[in-house]
Amino acid sequence: MSEFKSGFVAILGRTNVGKSTLVNLLVGEKVAATANKVQTTRTAIKGIVNRENSQIIFIDTPGIHKPKTMLNETMVETSFGVLKDIDLILFVIEATSEEIGRGDRRILEKIKESGKKAILIINKIDLVKKETLLHLIDIYQKEYNFEAVIPISSLKSKYKDIILDEIEKHLKPGPAYYNIEEYTDQTLRQLAEETIREKALLLLQDEVPHGIYVEVEKMKYRKNQKGEGIYDIEATIYCLRESHKGIIIGKQGNMLKRIGQSARIDMEKNFGTKVNLKTWVKVKEDWQEDASIVKRFKLQ
Repeated sequence: MSEFKSGFVAILGRTNVGKSTLVNLLVGEKVAATANKVQTTRTAIKGIVNRENSQIIFIDTPGIHKPKTMLNETMVETSFGVLKDIDLILFVIEATSEEIGRGDRRILEKIKESGKKAILIINKIDLVKKETLLHLIDIYQKEYNFEAVIPISSLKSKYKDIILDEIEKHLKPGPAYYNIEEYTDQTLRQLAEETIREKALLLLQDEVPHGIYVEVEKMKYRKNQKGEGIYDIEATIYCLRESHKGIIIGKQGNMLKRIGQSARIDMEKNFGTKVNLKTWVKVKEDWQEDASIVKRFKLQ
């Protein structure tokens, strides 16, 4: 029997290149928010993959972008801060790039500084011709000695084992750091907050800027009259403007109801139990500059 391997793998990339979708595909559970918006992931979320001969711990980092607020600065700091403690980097880029853009160049320089082993993942290959893809591969291979280059479309499950097999090849022998039943080290409260925020971003589309965060104020487990387990969850969605509050609540409370229902369905699936969810909306104008809130998004 081959020796058991383990390691920490950071997923780096610009905002919106499909990192979180990739994490969810590889882990097989929904651990990262995947709304199609800039900065959906705000903290370094760990997803755990247990295989026959290995345990792979994925760290999905916030997308690299130009920081404009204290929150943004913290997110970028978190992304680059993980590099010192990981064994391997998955660098995700888009196949539609014709050259190395400013954001990708910044990440590439950080990878070079770290000197860590890295695998280049080229996502969204269904959007380009083969010649474009080959040109992109050539450019990047001249820049860094990647262990492998894997072109993918992250929504297709056939790439899952290809990537996991390649990662496993480059890990060192080591112990299982987490119980093999676990797939994330996020608490249920964090998962609940992530789920509500993702549903809000998906349903609101471009109507409300990205300035929302969710806080679960109460989360209590009980048995109902039939003896079934149920979580009572009370959560507040904070936004930056009074006008945003009206949009999030919607006409006769319809939008907030849709957000809550959609989040509840996901939570019940993830938690394996019934959920009774109540949500409120409050305005907190400068929360992105509030150190006591922003510190939650720092790498733990």
